[in-house]
Amino acid sequence: MPRLLDHCPELRHTHDLVRRFAAMLDNRDATPLPGWLNDLANSGLTPLAGLAGALREDRHAVAQGITTPYNSGVNEGRITDVKLQKRLTAGRAGVSLLRHRVVLIAHLRRRYAERPPW
Repeated sequence: MPRLLDHCPELRHTHDLVRRFAAMLDNRDATPLPGWLNDLANSGLTPLAGLAGALREDRHAVAQGITTPYNSGVNEGRITDVKLQKRLTAGRAGVSLLRHRVVLIAHLRRRYAERPPW
């Protein structure tokens, strides 16, 4: 059965670049980052080349993000929950209702993190 990657060279190249970056994250090794950024810039894909420029400007922070075990994912998730609830209630909910809904979402997240629903 033919795969989509076999029919689209741009997608295959993008897939390869993404997998290589994922390997850096999995291994917590930023050593291949400069070569990866060069490959990204020379990929011939305009959006990826622009991304390479932005990542190269902040490469020290990118390398730190790859190698450090710390992240702000939990905080970002909570902030996203609060913003979602504010948007859903269109600003009509008071602080007490907003707090109640955010606490409920946090409880559900913990419950499903311990025991997936499937």
